[in-house]
Amino acid sequence: MNNSTTSPELAPHPQISPTAPPPAALLAVDATGLHKSFGTAGRKVHAVNGVDLQIRPGEVVAFLGPNGAGKTTTIDMLLGLSKPDGGSITIFGLSPRAAIAQGLVSAVMQSGGLLKDLTVRETVSLTGSLFSQTQPVDEVLERAGILDIAGRRVEKCSGGQQQRLRFAMALLSDPGLLILDEPTTGMDVEGRRDFWSAIRADTARGRTVIFATHYLEEADAYADRIVLVRRGEIVADGTAAEIKNLASGRTVNASVHNADAAALAAIPGVDSVESRGGRLSIRTKDSDAVARYLLTATDAVDLEITSHNLEDAFVALTGDRDGSDGSDGPDGSDGSDGPDGPDGSDGPNDNTGK
Repeated sequence: MNNSTTSPELAPHPQISPTAPPPAALLAVDATGLHKSFGTAGRKVHAVNGVDLQIRPGEVVAFLGPNGAGKTTTIDMLLGLSKPDGGSITIFGLSPRAAIAQGLVSAVMQSGGLLKDLTVRETVSLTGSLFSQTQPVDEVLERAGILDIAGRRVEKCSGGQQQRLRFAMALLSDPGLLILDEPTTGMDVEGRRDFWSAIRADTARGRTVIFATHYLEEADAYADRIVLVRRGEIVADGTAAEIKNLASGRTVNASVHNADAAALAAIPGVDSVESRGGRLSIRTKDSDAVARYLLTATDAVDLEITSHNLEDAFVALTGDRDGSDGSDGPDGSDGSDGPDGPDGSDGPNDNTGK
């Protein structure tokens, strides 16, 4: 749902029509040195700790991290729901609230913001009445892939259809930046596929998209760029291929019956050796040495060498050295949601630090 709160900061800024693209020279997002803490002096926790994030117009960026990493807190600041303790944010050269008030930013949240008794078309029409200029209702319904259910009551829509309805509502102001916070949580496989097909078709028009998700395959498939955060700091930023390469080493798999696990573990560069039903899986920084040993000193067959995937990189880069995943929230909890905002989304005082 579009966060269209009018802000007193609007007046000093240059006016940009919500239906006109922002100047190409402006960054879609320019966040520098962001800090946000929660709690009292004795129990203060840094949810966001020095985040620098620059996103060019037209980029599709996945924002990933374990629960408690600072994702939702950062998104709240981008949406103007929370002010940073330090640092600066501009969205297309404007403050977050000014950009939202001008229709340049919309958000699709996990839940909330829907009246169950209205039809799909009535819901979009009602939202459109909040703006001075909007895209035609049927056009945004078609782009979201739900024009055929325009007359259906919201309460009769599936979870995936309701999420695409939120997407249609977000498109009304034709925003330059679309922020998606866990948009496919609770959807089945087909619903997730349909939702991302609609998003991908829309981003082909040049819209900037930032999305947070726990489904790593979505980031791998749809993001131009992936930003990994851990304990309030960015630990990696690049394409999916570049992120995967940061998880050093490869995995060698082979069917072996006479392997000496101790001898394999002693090969330089080997990190771990696992055996399951006659199938060996060896994580190593020197796959050539392992393959050479298996082919010359064992009866290994069906040997495969694979690079690490995005999940391997995610675990390696966001996990703590003590073996935990850094998922605790700033208050020492498990990172569960704080108080909901008026539309059912995370409120401005959300203290999860996700």
